[in-house]
Amino acid sequence: MGVPDLKAEVLKFWDVASCGEVYAEGLSAEQRLRSQAEARYRLEPYIRSFARFQDGTGRDVLEIGVGMGADHLEWARSRPRRLAGVDLTPRAVSWTTRRLATSGFASEVRAGDAENLPFADGSFDIVYSWGVLHHSPDTPQAFREAHRVLRPGGTLRAMIYHRPSIVGLMLWARYGLAAGHPARSLSDVYACHLESPGTKGYTLAEARRLVEPFSACGIRSAVSFGDLLLGEVGQRHTSRALAIAKRFWPRPLIRRLPSLGLLLLIEAWK
Repeated sequence: MGVPDLKAEVLKFWDVASCGEVYAEGLSAEQRLRSQAEARYRLEPYIRSFARFQDGTGRDVLEIGVGMGADHLEWARSRPRRLAGVDLTPRAVSWTTRRLATSGFASEVRAGDAENLPFADGSFDIVYSWGVLHHSPDTPQAFREAHRVLRPGGTLRAMIYHRPSIVGLMLWARYGLAAGHPARSLSDVYACHLESPGTKGYTLAEARRLVEPFSACGIRSAVSFGDLLLGEVGQRHTSRALAIAKRFWPRPLIRRLPSLGLLLLIEAWK
């Protein structure tokens, strides 16, 4: 499968349901948006401390991969000088536009490709992306584009998936070991069984290479709600074994293993 074909498959996957839409319960669109945001910050409280939405005040902010717009609304509430967002899918653009309009905000939200951002060099002070760039077929190019549109002194805050991780090892146990393919690589397991086709995970060393154009960076791994088997995680892999694991999963122990967390939290300065 070539890169253009893979990008089309990624678009198709996320245009069926935006990330977190499984938590969007309610009769009206507004109720669904509220339900999704509540579930997002309950399951992922670390988003707020990483994003530091308040830093957007009076600055030019770009979000790559707006999804259902929960984070984008938080950036809007910080009263940035300029707020823009892109997403590969029309579905996400529609959700985010509706969420902002419902709360009395607006943003330059459009369908766009992280590998070819529709903005001039040096347009933004902050570029933010949570759990998106690892889905792009050419992730290094997406990082180069984030660097390009940042001003000198600007900041990239991005979360991408980590390899190895508890989530990855669980998927390998199911689709590698139990399937009779113990030599199957984690990279292949991520690409075939973790969210959209071609999803990638990065080691710390590989992540550092992604941000080589930047002048400085900080990178750390962290445990996700997926590692803890919380929420609707694993819905693509429903089985009796998963139900039992969710009931007896040693969450206090897992929380003490950030080096095997699914999240890589990257902050890089241009």
